[in-house]
Amino acid sequence: MRIHLSDHFSYKRLITFVMPTIIMMIVTSIYSIVDGVFVSNIVGKNAFAAVNLMMPALMVIGSFGFMIGTGGSALISKTLGEGQGEKANRYFSMLILIIVVVGISFSVIGFILMGTIAELLGATAATMGYCTVYGRTVIVGMTFFMLQNTFQSFLVTAEKPRMGLAVSVGAGLCNVFLDFLFVYVFRMGVFGAAFATAFSQGVGALIPLIYFGRPNNSRLRLVRTQMDWKAFGQVCLNGSSEMLTSISASIVGMIYNYQLMRVAAEDGVAAYGVIMYVSMIFQGFFFGYAIGCAPIIGYNYGAGNQTELKNMFRKSLILIGGMAVLMKVSATVFAPALAGIFVGYDADLLAMTTNGLQIYSFAFLLSGFNIFGSAFFTALSNGPVSAAISFLRTLVFEVSAVLLLPRILGINGIWSAITVAEAMTLLVTMFFLIRNRNRYHYA
Repeated sequence: MRIHLSDHFSYKRLITFVMPTIIMMIVTSIYSIVDGVFVSNIVGKNAFAAVNLMMPALMVIGSFGFMIGTGGSALISKTLGEGQGEKANRYFSMLILIIVVVGISFSVIGFILMGTIAELLGATAATMGYCTVYGRTVIVGMTFFMLQNTFQSFLVTAEKPRMGLAVSVGAGLCNVFLDFLFVYVFRMGVFGAAFATAFSQGVGALIPLIYFGRPNNSRLRLVRTQMDWKAFGQVCLNGSSEMLTSISASIVGMIYNYQLMRVAAEDGVAAYGVIMYVSMIFQGFFFGYAIGCAPIIGYNYGAGNQTELKNMFRKSLILIGGMAVLMKVSATVFAPALAGIFVGYDADLLAMTTNGLQIYSFAFLLSGFNIFGSAFFTALSNGPVSAAISFLRTLVFEVSAVLLLPRILGINGIWSAITVAEAMTLLVTMFFLIRNRNRYHYA
């Protein structure tokens, strides 16, 4: 059964449509997670700490792809809803070309400056070599990383979420196999893990690129295009919240690492890395749902279908609330087992990580509503509100919490910071949803 953006979405139809994207986001998270498992258990905790130190900077550089994917999806789905298919294809093609040019530029600059970046991130004598090798290897494939992130959104807009899932699963399995081969069998260390990640991202980027470059039965295809600065500006504005979320999260990650190095040295950074990996899997549901339903919201907004906007808004809040409770319970119960996958070889580090994860997981009760709220306004082409939610959530509330709470609660204050930030952001999200309900008629 093929589902169209113009359909009425029951719970069954909605879940069927968004589930491939949810799974796709979770599978995509496997890249860095698999790297972490192999590096921590085979190479050692200093190498694992180095990977975690570099990851925020690499995510900052790659965040341009998130912006183009989410902002472009909002513009293209709205254009499709207005019945302008050829115009939507020109926008799509323009954005893919921009990603390629920007990605190559970032790779060259980042490769040259990687040593300096590692120093700024707090690399020590024990981690510097690992940091530069991992960072330079991953950044060579930055164009693939950006394209893959972009195609995750565009495949949903093209009404091909199952293809997006298949591509992500294939790339994820490729990463797992290559990590096993390069790190475990050939003992190539962090270089092997980084190369496996970059190669797998290439698989995830090139398959959709080839698909859209040939005649296909989706809503989108690559065509001749030209630069439209007004449309590109709108994409950047609409997608700024997602780019800001990625950049802010990376900056927050750097601050977490700084605080943990001060309080608990490399063990603290390693523990935080494990918590982030687990969080990526759990919150992959919320991000996947937001990406999966955004084209539906954007399409119906463009088509002026207020009834379906109300339907999507109500059902989304119910689904997110149910999953939030399930995730909190699961994270609390399975925290020791999840932490043991990464650091089971060190009893003290395992205890620190388990405690941190159980405290951190309270944020799962709240974060889904904030993630959806930001994505919801992006889909409605209201970039400023979406960006405000994202900016306050991470760069203001979480940074403030992670800097202040450790003074009161010690290391537990670091683990609690995210929950405090999500609670404060939820108040902001509710304010914007109530304030704009009559403007967009979704409630």
